[in-house]
Amino acid sequence: GHPVYSSKKAALKAWSDILKINYWPIFDTAKEIINILSAGQASSILKTLTNAAECIHEDGLLYEHDLTGHVFQRLIIDRKYLAAFYTLPESAALLARLAVAKMNVDWSDMQAIEKLRIADFACGTGALLSAVYDQIANRHERTGGNPEKLHKSMMEEVLYGFDVLSYAAHLTASILSGKEPATIYNQSRIYTMPYGRQKDETVKIGSLEFLDKPEQEVLFHTGPPAKQVGSKGEETANNPTAKVPNNSLDLVIMNPPFTRNVTREGDYKGTFAAAFAAFGASDQDQKDMAKRMMLLKQGTCYHASAGMASAFAALASKKLKPGGILALVLPLSTANGSAWQKFRALFAENYIDTTVVSIATAGSYDVAFSADTSMADCLIIARKKSDPSSSPASASATRFISLLQRPVNFAASGEIAKQLTAEKTERKLEDGPFGGDEVFCGQEKMGETIQATVPKTNPAWNPVRIRDYSLPQTACALTQSQLWLPGKAKPLPLPMVALGAIGEMGYYHLQIINGPPNDAPFKRTAPSDTSTYPALWSHNAKQETHLICEPDCQLLVKPGMETKAATVWKTAGHCHLTQDFGLGSQSLSVAFTKRKCIGGRAWPNVNFAKKSWDYAFALWGNSTLGLLLFWWHANRQQPGRAIITVTTAKTLPVLDFRDLSEEQIHHARMIFHRFKDKSFRPAYRADVDKTRRALDKEVLKWLGFKDESIHEAVRGLARKWCAEPSVHGAKQRNKDKEEELEQK
Repeated sequence: GHPVYSSKKAALKAWSDILKINYWPIFDTAKEIINILSAGQASSILKTLTNAAECIHEDGLLYEHDLTGHVFQRLIIDRKYLAAFYTLPESAALLARLAVAKMNVDWSDMQAIEKLRIADFACGTGALLSAVYDQIANRHERTGGNPEKLHKSMMEEVLYGFDVLSYAAHLTASILSGKEPATIYNQSRIYTMPYGRQKDETVKIGSLEFLDKPEQEVLFHTGPPAKQVGSKGEETANNPTAKVPNNSLDLVIMNPPFTRNVTREGDYKGTFAAAFAAFGASDQDQKDMAKRMMLLKQGTCYHASAGMASAFAALASKKLKPGGILALVLPLSTANGSAWQKFRALFAENYIDTTVVSIATAGSYDVAFSADTSMADCLIIARKKSDPSSSPASASATRFISLLQRPVNFAASGEIAKQLTAEKTERKLEDGPFGGDEVFCGQEKMGETIQATVPKTNPAWNPVRIRDYSLPQTACALTQSQLWLPGKAKPLPLPMVALGAIGEMGYYHLQIINGPPNDAPFKRTAPSDTSTYPALWSHNAKQETHLICEPDCQLLVKPGMETKAATVWKTAGHCHLTQDFGLGSQSLSVAFTKRKCIGGRAWPNVNFAKKSWDYAFALWGNSTLGLLLFWWHANRQQPGRAIITVTTAKTLPVLDFRDLSEEQIHHARMIFHRFKDKSFRPAYRADVDKTRRALDKEVLKWLGFKDESIHEAVRGLARKWCAEPSVHGAKQRNKDKEEELEQK
């Protein structure tokens, strides 16, 4: 903060003196920027920066661990395309500690540590690599070692960091250098990766190029000659390369970008390929980069709808050695989204000792371990099988942890990690509705943990973002044809089946309208009472409060598409399952239309072998038990929203109508007509909705459960479900007033 540094000449001299000692990653970049400014411009900017530096120093913010990361996050020009969200230091510490705890290393053995190879292929400002460094140094020190002696090897051999942003790589190198600033090292393995159109007219897609070859050209710094990110000076190379052989890394830790190439809305409107639209890439650049990704994805778990995160996950797994540890921050949709099916299958086939950590809070911006995003995510830590040729078990035990809030400081991260890494017997998902094991920080409950058996076939990680694990335990029992309610010692039999086994889903909406040119047979227009092809297409929460809903549009056949239109129309029916269930505003998971309709974006068709099952499905789907299973099976990434695709709907557990008697089928139709004109409240108010309560009672009697205690247990289940943050989405409620109004 010295006043003399507000002049260009003085600043350049001071920075040159600094470069004689250290800190090339930062001050060399600063020199280049100042050199192109006029003396007047430089003076104005330097005065502002000097004042800011003085304020930061006086307020004690200089020592805030996440200051650099937050500033960097604000300065990423193409942040919306890169979707590179900064990992909060507390989150990074938790992930690093859980990951390092799984490593089989003698931390007192300096040579063993020096042989480790640890990488982050999307390192950003180095939060995760820095957290891993701290964990290793602390463990070495606790076993009698000297962390200072480790520093040179850590920087030169152990830690690998890659990013497409040169200043991100420089910040990473600088932060890691600062662990032991007095220790000189000769080089680092922190690299800037080529991205976009290259001089030879080819395209590169950053670290993902390692999917192709283990050795890649890199850019240590912008502009020729390439400058290596070191601590004591610059080294030049004509063709610098980085080499990461397959099956070579002991730990891969990463928070990869979440951008999806299929995104066309919001900030991404008008982009050809959102994942590759950064740095002013032209449409042709984006097109060629997308083609490059399609080439590199062969044989991996990448899926365009899952986004770039799935490509980075594939890269991490490819580079990890047998017995190595994978530690990732991924979107919550990873848990059960259909686009992530290949990734989960990869885990079921190749990984053991898996831990999944999520956050069960209600706020919009505290559902993630990353900063400045409302997109819920999760931490995934697992060990790659030591023997790749060994046959995997038919099912593997996975540990799930739901935190009530993300760690607020390093102490909380440490205490949570300590409890999660302790050896103890845990409650299992299959044990019945008795809840999970509690996780505490001091006297404060921080969440619950539970073990669940994930089948090798159709693996899904549903027990994420759960506040009360007795709910998924009830849902799990239902999928096993058992009605086991909280407070009940034993289960009761109730026949269940996957929806796809008894019903057929209609077409995906882009196969009906707006698909690729000359592919979709219809176009959509305003509704009409005399329409030939009526459709229930979009959500209208205010009009969808009764079991029977009206078509909201009609479809017109495109010229020349008459045959295909007839094929699509054959899937029209009376029953429609919601795809995008806004639990805070919408009332129904199943809608019924008097006329046969095509189901659209929000309401795809469900057709049964027997039309009489339509009524049974409408009753079951809108009962509390039906709502619970929809939520359990759905992607809960967004607060107050449960999303099921046409594909995942096929595995939705529902009542097995084949097991019902003809009398029960007839009874279902009678109940439907008694309730068709009654109004249902939004799903998140199922606990105080008198219509839902009455429907639950009738459904239970219909299924043969006439004991009043069963009905009361279902009402208790409704209260638990409505208390889940992923259900109410932080909507404010006055339950006493609601119950009073409902009674009236």
